[in-house]
Amino acid sequence: MTAAVVIPLLILLVAFANSLIFSLFLAVVLFLALIEFNRMGLAENNVVEQWVAAGAGALSIPLLYMQRHELLLPLFGGAILILGLFFLFRFSELSAVHHRLGWLCLGFFYLPFLVGHLVELRYQPNGRAWIFLTLLVIMVCDSCAYFVGSKLGKHKLYPAVSPNKSVEGGVGGLLGSVLVVELAGLTFLPMIGVWDGIAVGLLLGVVGQLGDLFESLLKRACGVKDSGTLIPGHGGLLDRLDSLLFAFPVVYCLARYGYGG
Repeated sequence: MTAAVVIPLLILLVAFANSLIFSLFLAVVLFLALIEFNRMGLAENNVVEQWVAAGAGALSIPLLYMQRHELLLPLFGGAILILGLFFLFRFSELSAVHHRLGWLCLGFFYLPFLVGHLVELRYQPNGRAWIFLTLLVIMVCDSCAYFVGSKLGKHKLYPAVSPNKSVEGGVGGLLGSVLVVELAGLTFLPMIGVWDGIAVGLLLGVVGQLGDLFESLLKRACGVKDSGTLIPGHGGLLDRLDSLLFAFPVVYCLARYGYGG
């Protein structure tokens, strides 16, 4: 899925908004994404629990912004405890409890944990530049994969999960990713050399496409075509963020441990 709707807005916020505004925006995006994720898996069942889970997950962003990491465990532990009590005393189908509660708990790890790396990345030396790199790589990777795949695609990449994606499109996405990282090394991230640019570009291109495939896997498991309808004509919010989610923790590790600013 192309991320061309959300990524330009994120780029503008990274460029012009302070860290507070940026974090508040991420909290809203995360809340909406969790609502969408929960609705995708549970439909109209356990609506109260869906909102509780989304609200608790979104609260992780303000805590990360304030660097109150010690409160994250109580937040998630308390949320899971509350959800467990909800299901204990409010279940309608006993045989569905494990599936529904498990889906809500999956949302805690899949979305707040991965998106939270973006807040932490903002605090790293050259954090804005690394965020720019991530957004640009994923946007170009998605666009190149789409255009190359639509023109040259003949071999299916993973038809059981995403029948429209091709090996040729995937390779095109990787080449686009490498090009972006090489240009970044020549401009705003000079610590990335030529060979590093190839390695980082391939790494981000791969994890971005894996993130896309993973979300496609979840949608197929839920029997839906799009994760939601928040963006008319483009599907849901998760359809715009899927490629980014796996990239955020990788870039955070590169910025903090690989290059150290």
